[in-house]
Amino acid sequence: MTNQQLQALVEEISLSSFHQPFVHQAIFNSRLKTTGGRYHLKDHHLDFNPLMLDYGQEVFANIIKHELCHYHLHLAKKGYQHKDADFKWLLKEVGGLRFAPRSEKSTPTAKKNHYICTSCAQEYWRVKQINTKRYVCGRCHGLLKKCS
Repeated sequence: MTNQQLQALVEEISLSSFHQPFVHQAIFNSRLKTTGGRYHLKDHHLDFNPLMLDYGQEVFANIIKHELCHYHLHLAKKGYQHKDADFKWLLKEVGGLRFAPRSEKSTPTAKKNHYICTSCAQEYWRVKQINTKRYVCGRCHGLLKKCS
């Protein structure tokens, strides 16, 4: 899908679901990794994560509805944030997604390093490696040993 097709789809969903036109810009932003889309308060344009297209047109349309809820409520000077009752009500009315699905491509699995105290057997899991000659157990100050 191109940015022009995305723009046309957003305009169509805005008219059919919200009965209001979308008059700003909608684009794909490949830098988005953990979110389905983003609404910009200052210039009112929408960014969408192209990885969300992998979940199908229906899921992507619901992500567009979510961002359009932010858009239309902000322009109407109503509660446009996730915590606001206006946002929750409108999102339920149009059938948008509350949360974007988690993408396997966007969340790399961090390798966990496992350490154990030689004195009290306290276990530690860390993403980064630690220097076992410098750091000791926080509970008993015993020596740490790396487990594989």
